[in-house]
Amino acid sequence: MAQVLEGDDNLRFAKDHAWHLVDQVAGKEFRSPQDEDGSAGDVGYLGRLPRLDGKGTFLYIAGIHSIGANGVVHFLENNLAELYKEVRTRRFSTLISCRYDPKTLEVLESRRVTPLYRHEG
Repeated sequence: MAQVLEGDDNLRFAKDHAWHLVDQVAGKEFRSPQDEDGSAGDVGYLGRLPRLDGKGTFLYIAGIHSIGANGVVHFLENNLAELYKEVRTRRFSTLISCRYDPKTLEVLESRRVTPLYRHEG
């Protein structure tokens, strides 16, 4: 997966004292609230990326922590039609922030925190 994500010139996972996501275009870091102040939130990556075998694309979902991936799924459940209108079947990537109930781990809200970066080619 690291090889696939290296193809995204806009968004990256990085690690110092904790894993985080970096918007390389805006020069901004997105850290999990869990790691920063212990609050119930996380950040996830969503992208339609090229398959390594060159035969199409696939949807990639990953969180800084596993709950971040749930946040991305929550976002898709609530915004799929709008997302499809914007990107159709083209390659893209974006970051999603989510907040969840710390007792039940149910995602309560999710939102896009970066633009939809379109990948040409």
